[in-house]
Amino acid sequence: MTTLTLIGKPDCHLCDVAREVVETVVADLPEDSVEVEELSIADDPALFALWWEKIPVVLIDGTLHGHWRVSPDRLRAALDAAVLPG
Repeated sequence: MTTLTLIGKPDCHLCDVAREVVETVVADLPEDSVEVEELSIADDPALFALWWEKIPVVLIDGTLHGHWRVSPDRLRAALDAAVLPG
């Protein structure tokens, strides 16, 4: 299973948009192929130190996919490659 991590914070418009993109893209993939976890920089000083100026941040299996604006097409291609390798 592929893990997508969305790092953001409460009351963040770009984070809300990124969440919608993630939900839409993941809904098109095979069921249970992607686990989505959300983390908040407001809850974790280490995450805040790393990402505060780049949220929302998307990680795929722990590797940075992108930040600020999430492209549905780019995210779909990356998740397709992770979920359906080869």
